[in-house]
Amino acid sequence: MTEEPVPTTPIPPDDPTRHGVHVNLAGPDLQHISLVGDTYTVLVSGEDTAGAYTLIDMLVPDGGGPPPHRHDFEEMFAVLDGEVEVELRGVTSTARKGDVVNVPANAPHRFVNRRPEPAHLLCMCTPAGQERYFALIGDSVPSRDSAPPHLSDDELALRRQRALELAPTFRSEFIFGKQ
Repeated sequence: MTEEPVPTTPIPPDDPTRHGVHVNLAGPDLQHISLVGDTYTVLVSGEDTAGAYTLIDMLVPDGGGPPPHRHDFEEMFAVLDGEVEVELRGVTSTARKGDVVNVPANAPHRFVNRRPEPAHLLCMCTPAGQERYFALIGDSVPSRDSAPPHLSDDELALRRQRALELAPTFRSEFIFGKQ
């Protein structure tokens, strides 16, 4: 069986107004965000990619990870170190160092680190925007190795409320009733 050729259009010329990005995790200009006890470092933002995608380095401590949620954009993460338990559409699996997990748009999912050592993930969301949501609902920290801020119960409640209020703006929703 032969495949039909896909119609093509010419490749557009290079756009010299867009700049490449070269980052180092130890670089001083990176944005580090503490969120749900995790630390998310924005490596490549939507601003860098004309909105095409964002790339986020994630350090996830024991017990860390987001609550069950879904969003209408694609998400992929690679496990660089450690492991996380992943639930995708109600099916639970373990993603270990070297594994890549693709989360289709709109699919209910979550991940959690159930090991004493931190998990290190590299997460890509396409199109971009998730990094802006994280910045608005999380707390800025000086580095990717910084401890999360100590928040009172009232401060935690305010952050949860803000996350819920802003979720629709960033095409996301939380799924309650699941642990």
